[in-house]
Amino acid sequence: MKIPPIGEKIDDFVLGDQNGKEVKLSDHRGKKVLLSFHPLAWTGVCAKQMKSLEDNFDKFEEYDTVAFGVSVDSAPSKKAWADELGITKTSLLADFWPHGGLAEKLGIFIDEKGISGRVNIIIDEEGILKFVKVYDIPELPDINEILEILKPV
Repeated sequence: MKIPPIGEKIDDFVLGDQNGKEVKLSDHRGKKVLLSFHPLAWTGVCAKQMKSLEDNFDKFEEYDTVAFGVSVDSAPSKKAWADELGITKTSLLADFWPHGGLAEKLGIFIDEKGISGRVNIIIDEEGILKFVKVYDIPELPDINEILEILKPV
C-alpha cells in the first residue's frame, strides 16, 4: 500500500451512496470526514464495522464529523445491505466504477484481491489527511479509538 503522507491535501472525489445520492468530499469542507473502508458488503466483520458507524452517528455529529462507509461494491448492493442492517443515517459509498478508483488513489486497493484494505482515514476540515490506520482484513476497527481521535480538544 502506498498511502499519501499525513498532512497531504486529499483530492476531491465524487462517489454515489446507497440511496443514489452523489457525495463529494468538497461538500463537507468545514467538517472532519471519516472514510471507513471495508473490503466487501455482506460479510460479518464489515457489517459490524458499518453498524458501529451507524450506532455512533450522533457522536460523529457532536464531533463535527461526517462518517462514510466505503467499499468496491455497487450502489444497489450497498442499498440492499444497508436495508438488511438497518442503516438509515450513515452513507455507504460505492467505490464501484472505476472499480476501487478512490481506494487506488488513496493507496489502499489490494490488486490481487480486487478490494480495498480495511482502513480508517480521517480528513480534516480543510481536506488535509490527518490520520490513517490499516487493519488486518479480519480485524474489526475499534470505533472508540476513532472517536477519541475525533473528539474536540
